[in-house]
Amino acid sequence: MALPPLPRDRDNDYTHAMAESRRTTVQAASGVALAHTGSYSIDPAALPGNIEHFSGVAQVPMGFAGPLRVNGEHARGEFYVPMATTEGTLLASYNRGMRLTREAGGIRATVIDDAMQRAPVFTFTDAAAARDFGAWVADNFEDIKAKAEETTTFGQLRDIEQYAAAKMRWLRFNYECGDAAGQNMVSKATRHACQWILSQQPPGLEDFALAANFDTDKKHSWVNNLHTRGKRVVAEITLPADLVRDVMHTTPEALYRQRQLSNLGALMCGSTLNGAHFANGITAIFIACGQDVANLAESMAGWVYSEITPDGHYYFSATIPSLVVGTYGGGTGLPTQRECLETLGCYGRGTVKKFAEIVAATVLCGELSLAAAVVADEWVSSHEHYGRNRP
Repeated sequence: MALPPLPRDRDNDYTHAMAESRRTTVQAASGVALAHTGSYSIDPAALPGNIEHFSGVAQVPMGFAGPLRVNGEHARGEFYVPMATTEGTLLASYNRGMRLTREAGGIRATVIDDAMQRAPVFTFTDAAAARDFGAWVADNFEDIKAKAEETTTFGQLRDIEQYAAAKMRWLRFNYECGDAAGQNMVSKATRHACQWILSQQPPGLEDFALAANFDTDKKHSWVNNLHTRGKRVVAEITLPADLVRDVMHTTPEALYRQRQLSNLGALMCGSTLNGAHFANGITAIFIACGQDVANLAESMAGWVYSEITPDGHYYFSATIPSLVVGTYGGGTGLPTQRECLETLGCYGRGTVKKFAEIVAATVLCGELSLAAAVVADEWVSSHEHYGRNRP
C-alpha cells in the first residue's frame, strides 16, 4: 500500500497546524500516537533555515556537568557544561574528571589554529597544464581572495593549499569564519571565486567541480589532522599525585602505563587516533548547544599525550585538530540551544574560541575519568550503577 504524501503549505509551512497535519498523516499510517513528539515549546515560525517538514521534536535528556574550571585564553573561570545524551554514566564520569581538574587548579586550553575549507577540483588536458594552473593560482592569490570575500562580511580567505594527481589540481581554500562554523559561508565564497577563475579561461581546462571530497566535509581525514578543519585546540593539565590517588583511586604511574598500552593497541588495530572516547563528550555538547552533529565525523578525532613529571605528577593533554563549532548561525539560535550556549557565555559573536576551549577541556576530563576507571577496575561497576536502564 502506497503511503500518502506528507502535507505541505507552500505559503507558510512553519505553523502548529502544519506540524499537526504531518503528525496526523504519520499516525494514521503507522498506528502510533505521537504525543511526545508533538509536545514542544519551540515556535515553528523560528525554524525556517533549520529544518523542513517540521512535525515535532526528538527530546534528548540533558544535564549539566561541572563546575569545569578552564584557564584558557578565551574561556576563563568555572562553567556548568550542558550535555545531552541517553548514555548512563556519561555525565557522572565527566563530572568526576571536572572535579579532579578543578581541584588541580583548572585546565589550560589554547586554540592554536582556525580554518574552514572548500576544495574545488580543476581538470586539465594534461599534468603540465594542471601544474601551470597551480602556478597561476599562486601568482593571482590576492585577486582570488578579493573575489571570495565579496560574498561575506566575516569570512576571510587565509590561503589556498594545492594538491595534484594525474591531470587534476585540487585547491583547498582555507577561511577564517568569525563565530560561524562556516560551511555555507565558504561554499558561497569559493564558488564566487571559482566563477571568476573560470572566466579567466585557464589554458587546457576541461572540467571543474566545486567539491570533490578533498575538503573532507563531515569525514575524518589525515589532511584535517595535519592542517586543521574548524578549530585546532589543545587542553592540558598537570595533576598532583595525591589528587590522582584521592579522586581517581589510582596513581600517575598506573595511568601512564595504561596510556602506553592504549597507544600500542591503537597502533596495532590501525587506528589513526589514540584517545578513548572524544566522541562522547563532543556529541553531548553538540546536541545541547545547536551544533551540526554530523560534524562529529571530523570533530571526534584527536590525540592524548601524557608524561610523569620529575616530581612524580601527571601531565596530560588532549589535542583536537578539527573541532567544527559555531556560536552564531545554524542551530545556535534555536531556543533550547541558545539557552545552553548562554549558560556558558558563548552565544553570539566573539565567543566561538571560548566555546572551543570549553569543549576541549570537557573532552580532557572525560579521557582522564575513563582511563582512571579502567585502571582502578571501576569501569564495569560504574556502568552497572549508573548505566543500566532497568524497567
